[in-house]
Amino acid sequence: MKVNFSMWKKALSTLVKMDSKEEWDELDVVSKWLIATRSAVTIVTLYSCAIGGLLAIRHGYFNDNWGMSILAWVIVTLGLFIAHGTNNFLNDYTDFARGVDTESYFRTQYSVHPLIQKFWSKEQQFRWFAISGTLAMLAGLFALFYTHFSLDIIILFAVGALVLLFYTWPLKHIALGELSIFLIWGPIIVAAVFLVLARGSTEHVWPVALAAVPWGLSVVSINLGKHIDKAPEDKQKMVGTLPVVIGEKAARITNIILLALIYLFILYLVFISRYFSPILLIVFFAGQRMLYAIGVHTKPRPAEPPQDWPYWPTWFAGFTFYHNRLFSNLLLIAILIDTLLRLFLPGFWPAH
Repeated sequence: MKVNFSMWKKALSTLVKMDSKEEWDELDVVSKWLIATRSAVTIVTLYSCAIGGLLAIRHGYFNDNWGMSILAWVIVTLGLFIAHGTNNFLNDYTDFARGVDTESYFRTQYSVHPLIQKFWSKEQQFRWFAISGTLAMLAGLFALFYTHFSLDIIILFAVGALVLLFYTWPLKHIALGELSIFLIWGPIIVAAVFLVLARGSTEHVWPVALAAVPWGLSVVSINLGKHIDKAPEDKQKMVGTLPVVIGEKAARITNIILLALIYLFILYLVFISRYFSPILLIVFFAGQRMLYAIGVHTKPRPAEPPQDWPYWPTWFAGFTFYHNRLFSNLLLIAILIDTLLRLFLPGFWPAH
């Protein structure tokens, strides 16, 4: 079996569609895992971990042992990335078993669904879930030993695990899925990674959690956009996502507010709390994409796929995803530069 590095890159950048089981069977193990777990989306976990690590560097928690700190950062990051993929295996398995995911359902139209397409069996899906879950648990155990079983780490990991476990049901069915996404991929993962690298020290954890809010808002805007896109199907299947509960128009307005709040909170972090320096304002170069996404949200979803739109059936999610990709890269660059400035110029832009 040939290792297909080009497919790894593709799976991390876009949701892969594939109809041929023969083509699927020829893929290497990593390619199958990346495609089946929808890694173009789960990559947001890597960004959350990167933010948490950079902020740990900023606060001096790498100074005692850079080598061990970097190793811990890598292990925790891979563990959380695998945990996110594990959750997607469980999500697909649960929705397939409960009859939510079918051949005509939204989920199966925008990327590979190995169960629906009979690329593998339910037993094989569960095996992939079990192996991935075991690897994620081993990374979690490392984090606990590394922090000497810090109670704060245990609580954060437990909350995160419970939310991931119950996201598919019942949280997503009672309009709490979107809030869960914001909390997990914003404050919780960023703070958890920070706490691990800080060896359990909680001295700066609340400012760090607040610093993760714009990133969490950016991630949940994708999730809410996807739920707006598939609201008619979810309503038929009694899946009570936020757009189903509050209505399509109210959900579009909510997502417009979320997109605007990203940038308002950036201004708060720079000019009011002064946690970040004005370097962070480079994220406003993604503002054009944000405005474009807002413009799209002012109108209902088209009934038919627009010409030359390759991401159908996603519509609102496609535009929020497009915004998130540029915003996330600019945010990481800005935090990296801000961290370096504070390391080499300690008095630069002091926080209140």
